[in-house]
Amino acid sequence: MTSVDINCDMGESFGNYIVGNDAAIFPYITSCNIACGAHAGDPYHIEKTIDMAIAHGVQIGAHPGYPDLQGFGRRVIAMPKEELSASIKFQVAALKGLVESKGHSLAYVKPHGALYNQMARNKETARWVIQAIKSIDRNLKIMGLAGSHIKDIAQEEDLVFVAEAFADRQYEPNGELRSRNLENAVLTDTYKAADQILSIALHRKARTLNGQEVSIEAQSFCIHGDNPKAVDILKHITHILKENGINKMHF
Repeated sequence: MTSVDINCDMGESFGNYIVGNDAAIFPYITSCNIACGAHAGDPYHIEKTIDMAIAHGVQIGAHPGYPDLQGFGRRVIAMPKEELSASIKFQVAALKGLVESKGHSLAYVKPHGALYNQMARNKETARWVIQAIKSIDRNLKIMGLAGSHIKDIAQEEDLVFVAEAFADRQYEPNGELRSRNLENAVLTDTYKAADQILSIALHRKARTLNGQEVSIEAQSFCIHGDNPKAVDILKHITHILKENGINKMHF
């Protein structure tokens, strides 16, 4: 690969609760997934994040999740199809409207947390969410787990799919992300996280916790904004990509 997209989950602060270090992260990324108020974020912090993204020339995506502020969207919420669909439409439409009020366009949607993982495991959930997004804007791209059935469903709905891999999450042998309920699910070692991106970018492989290799082909690489080592990891990613002649560029 000669170029990669680096994305980060942003705008997740809420009221007096500050999540992540968005201002310090923006110089090192090319795309940002902005919370839509369901799992995190509030109108003020969301708009502030949009302004920072525009100032840094960073591509903007919507980051809708289960309506679960207390659990930060990392719990599966059992919702009927119609309720989940309405929630996704509401979240994406709100962020799209805020972005457009600034004279810019929303480029893609990346579901958050438990919803992201549930879509990768459950075709029905994936179809509901993708159809809801399509009803808001059929030009929006869908970002999802590389190697999952989400790609096929997005393409069936005539939407562009963006395959995503992770710098700071451990992989299981089946290509899924290791559950956050288990130890060693999140990588905080700066060098391991950067090496994982480089391995996927150059060799399309990541190493699992037990030493196995899993094949991954991705266009965008995520670092989580609430990872306490996010800025350090991003700095090292920038350095190691440059060393290997790989540019950072949004898809």
